[in-house]
Order: sequence, then structure tokens, then C-alpha cells
Amino acid sequence: MLTEPHLLFFILVFFASVGAGLIGSLVGLGGGVFVVPLLTIAFGLPFETAVGASIVSVIATSSGAAAAYVKDHITNLRVGMFLEIATTIGAVSGAVLASVAPTGFLFLLFGTVLIISAIPLIRKIGEELPQHVVSDRWARILALPSSYPDAQLKRTVQYGVTRVPLGFGLMYIAGALSGLLGIGSGTFKVLAMDTAMRLPMKVSTTTSNFMIGVTAAASAGIYFERGDIHPMVAAPVALGVLAGATIGARTLVKLSNSTIRKIFVPLIVLVAIRMLISGIGLMIH
Repeated sequence: MLTEPHLLFFILVFFASVGAGLIGSLVGLGGGVFVVPLLTIAFGLPFETAVGASIVSVIATSSGAAAAYVKDHITNLRVGMFLEIATTIGAVSGAVLASVAPTGFLFLLFGTVLIISAIPLIRKIGEELPQHVVSDRWARILALPSSYPDAQLKRTVQYGVTRVPLGFGLMYIAGALSGLLGIGSGTFKVLAMDTAMRLPMKVSTTTSNFMIGVTAAASAGIYFERGDIHPMVAAPVALGVLAGATIGARTLVKLSNSTIRKIFVPLIVLVAIRMLISGIGLMIH
């Protein structure tokens, strides 16, 4: 499959990756969440190859969606660049540990954390904008509070940022998970910004899209050096995810924050279940 891939393989992987990129760009998860199970289950590729392609797809998702979101002034660049310090350090740490860490246990841990994290999201699933958010001292020093033009609400939304140290710590964990599991860890990034730092959902997902590419790039070199990135697999995945992410970027601006949250929460639960199943399978074998 890897040495002599058929044209049908390229076509199927490409169109499946379009869907992964579309959903990933809408909710800030990165296409990698869907690419790994897609390549391992549907196409029977080795886990290491799927993770390598996933890393590339995450960079493609970020490249396709992030530019559009920055242009639309939805992404909070200050928050993204500050938190990227933590995620990049975490990504390098995770990639180094990936060859020795018990992957099955990590999948189980990540799935459990996601299930627990989904509970507060379900309680506020219909929330359009965070209420009564007072920016903390770190947010004011770093000038993180900002605003964005909301096309759906037809007004400019001003918002604050709180619990910056907690968000920074969670971003290190998100980066480490990205390097360990090749998933982009967009789920954890969005959760940290939405639940801990109380950013509007649109800002959380778009800023996550901006960040995930940098996080993945920090660990991509290590995966490439190990030979886990196969161009014949990564190419159709990257092209498909890039196309899907571009479509998703044009769609997001028309959606409400609550609608994005309603898409995000079920996906979190599905990702968590998939992680738990994968973890159990790896632990058994």
C-alpha cells in the first residue's frame, strides 16, 4: 500500500480528508482527530504511519483555516502566540517521549479527561457569549482582552480573558498530547480557552486552529526523522484536509457560538469514546 498506492487509494483518502478538514476547522480540533482512525480502521495502515500523516494534516488544517480567521479578525493573536510557548514546549516533550511512553495508557487517560471535561460544556451548551468575565492581572499585563466582529450577531463583541496561568498550564499538557498521540490536541486547546479562560467559542476554536499548526510543526521534524511520515499517504491527506479547512473557514463566520458548541460537544464525546476504545485495544495487545 505504501510503496505502490493505487489511484483509488489517493481519491478515497483525499475525499475522506476533506470531511476531516471541514469539521476540524469548524470546531478547532484539527483534522488529525479523524485522520488517525480513518487511516488505521478504514485503510488498514500502521498506527505510526497514520500518526505521521495526521501531524501533516494538522499543519494543513491550520494553514487553510487560520489565515481566513485572522483576516476576519476573529482569532486572538496575542492569546495564541502567548499560549503557543507552552504548547510548543509540550509538543517537543511529547514527541521525544512517544517512543517510550505506554500509548494505550495515554489514550485511556486522554479519553477519560475529555469525558470529564465535556460535563461543564453540556451544562452551558446553549450559551452564546461568556457572562460576567473579569480579566485577571496577567490578561491585563499581556493585553489579552480583545473584540471580534460577529457576523451572526451583527455587532462587535468585546470579551475578557481570565485564569491565564491555568490556561498556560493546560496548553503545555495539550502540546504534550499532540506530540505523543499526533492528534493536534485541538480538543484540549478549545476546552482550555473556553472553560478555563472563558473566551467566546468562536474565538476559542479559531485561535486553536491558529495554534495547532505551530504545535504540530514543532514535533513533525522528529516524526519525519523516525521515518513515520510517508509522502504517498501524507500528500492526499494534506490536500484533502486543506480543502476541507478552507470550506470550514468560510462556514464558521455564519454560525452562532452556541451552534458551534452544539457541534463541538458531541464530537468531544465521540473522540473520547474512540480514545478509550483505542486505549483498551492497545493495552490488551
